[in-house]
Amino acid sequence: MSQKILIVDDEESILTLLQFNLEKAGFDVTTAMDGKSALEKGLKESFDMIVLDLMLPEMDGLEVCKELRQNKILTPILMLTAKDDEFDKVLGLELGADDYLTKPFSPREVVARVRAILRRSQSVHPPQETKKKNNTITFGDVEIFPDNYEVFLRGEPLELTPKEFELLVYLTTHRGRVLTRDQLLNAVWNYEFVGDTRIVDVHISHLREKIEPNTKKPIYIKTIRGLGYKLETPTKDE
Repeated sequence: MSQKILIVDDEESILTLLQFNLEKAGFDVTTAMDGKSALEKGLKESFDMIVLDLMLPEMDGLEVCKELRQNKILTPILMLTAKDDEFDKVLGLELGADDYLTKPFSPREVVARVRAILRRSQSVHPPQETKKKNNTITFGDVEIFPDNYEVFLRGEPLELTPKEFELLVYLTTHRGRVLTRDQLLNAVWNYEFVGDTRIVDVHISHLREKIEPNTKKPIYIKTIRGLGYKLETPTKDE
């Protein structure tokens, strides 16, 4: 069964080009040309991935992304932007996008990026029928079931995006080790972001908001100044 992708762009030429190349690559493609219809489709239908332009009529891509995440839609989102603007990229990630691509880009590059994101997403989110609960990772008040794509904090389920989940699992499986931002980029995103280590900081911030009792004094994900991050199991005094 083909994986379903929603492509959203208000430029018909780009929309047609992306649809042609993604369908040629074997994907089942649905399209939308404005933010409002994209949001409606994203809420009503189930997609494996959403390719979302930043600048859209009716409702921009940032607002669409924000609304989807607030409605617990955790589908991976690749944000497209014509702006080479760090603020827009970081804001998109802060609102829940998993990745971004700056225009102009080649259709081949988009297909490769989509495949990479889907491959990484599937590695942490297996099909329902293969899920088991015999693999458990715990630290402090956090319990992770990697095979089930589930995380619990003091017994309550947490909603994580695919990238947040994969980052948390990677940190826990390398517990006690200092991991540089470049190491995390290569391990979790599966390709190199040249100079874009801010993407790691944004996702670390998201995780802290969800698992730390006090984000200003994290007890789990520690910042190692000048190097990167380290996940620790808190002591009884913390």
